[in-house]
Amino acid sequence: MSQVSQQEYQMFREFLQDSCGILLGDNKAYLVNSRLKPVLQNNSISSMGDLVASLKRPSSQKLREQVINAMTTNETLWFRDTHPYDILKNRIFAELTEKNKNTPINIWSAACSTGQEPYSISMIAKEFLETRGGKLKQEFKVVATDISSRVLDNAKSGVYQMLALGRGMSDHRLKKFFTKVNDDSWGLQNQIKDMVQFKPLNLMESYQSIGSNFDIVFCRNVLIYFSPELKKQILIKMHKSLKKGGYLILGASESLNGLSDHYEMIQCRPGIIYRAI
Repeated sequence: MSQVSQQEYQMFREFLQDSCGILLGDNKAYLVNSRLKPVLQNNSISSMGDLVASLKRPSSQKLREQVINAMTTNETLWFRDTHPYDILKNRIFAELTEKNKNTPINIWSAACSTGQEPYSISMIAKEFLETRGGKLKQEFKVVATDISSRVLDNAKSGVYQMLALGRGMSDHRLKKFFTKVNDDSWGLQNQIKDMVQFKPLNLMESYQSIGSNFDIVFCRNVLIYFSPELKKQILIKMHKSLKKGGYLILGASESLNGLSDHYEMIQCRPGIIYRAI
């Protein structure tokens, strides 16, 4: 693959933003070049211009998936930032189980990557129930979505190598919720896996496939890749997916602007959550 020209880079930027909302900066041509090189080689495509032309064809769905899989960032940790999970366990679950005594608590993990976030949520739900001494019979359901078919396949397996488990998973939880598969891998127990249903979803498109009336939406560390206009559109659609009084949890560096008629900000010290109005 030859060096990406400015014109080719601009064409690809427009495709990526139109297809999945990712907004590349002016100086990311090197990133595009390195990530897409294997895709071009595997499909016998010689240049970025030819790639964009191929992507516009009606029969390009498989190629589009390969490109999106290559370009989406899948940086993820177990119990990332800690405090959102403390808020979930100590505040939100306590409140919602009082309200939802006879109905499941429904949670959406958007942009779930390889599954660490939804499985972390499931472990917290299990630990919360244990604090109630088995007296509370509450069902938790987690829908986890991502645009990348590759990471969803990894997430569904529930099997992780020690390198991935070393990023936020404590020894206590490892022994409690996982079973050793081999010297380098551990698999999640069914009590955690069975809480989570994985589905493909592009946040720019309809959310009809995952339903609505969620009690909680986790949308952490993904909106930073979108333009302000698209970010606002997504947050308004997520508001429609939440029950009134349901909670939205964003990443540590993310915030809401201009949506005070949709969400109420709640300071938790540490951490901020948003309640759907």
